[in-house]
Amino acid sequence: ATLSFWAKRTELISNNAHFSFIANAGADSSFICFEQDKARVYTTGGNSLMSNALFRDTSAWYHFVAAFDMTQGTASNRVKIYINGVQITSFQTETYGTQNNDIGLYDLNMSHYIGYAGSQGFNGYITELNLIDGQQLAPTDFGEFNDNGVWIPKKYTGTYGTNGFFLQFKQTGTSQN
Repeated sequence: ATLSFWAKRTELISNNAHFSFIANAGADSSFICFEQDKARVYTTGGNSLMSNALFRDTSAWYHFVAAFDMTQGTASNRVKIYINGVQITSFQTETYGTQNNDIGLYDLNMSHYIGYAGSQGFNGYITELNLIDGQQLAPTDFGEFNDNGVWIPKKYTGTYGTNGFFLQFKQTGTSQN
């Protein structure tokens, strides 16, 4: 599975700021969030990764890719996190789930949230959310560096698999088009 989206923080807060796809069944959930100023990925399959890198720029858009392949024999290949086209390899917390564990993103019996989990909401913007079922993709499937070395979006042209989807979050019928 691969989850790709763009997010922009509008303020820095001290608690978790959920900004992505949340598959939630009580205490057993999968999520991506800012935990204080660090990026964090947690899944029901036992994966818990929190970056050492800090993300404090409230004027910047960040492109996140979380790519999962729990069949991989090497634990660090099961979950890959990329921000603005660069793989995160330095973690404050780095725990990988057992091979072949479920990551909990596709359980249709669970509530799913975007930008909110319980009392924790995301103060910012989210756009171009792609959830790809059955493939561990690279960030270059969703973005590219321009001539100035800036990571910019590009249209995903692949397949979404059985339970995948695309959410643009585009307003219609207003001057925001």
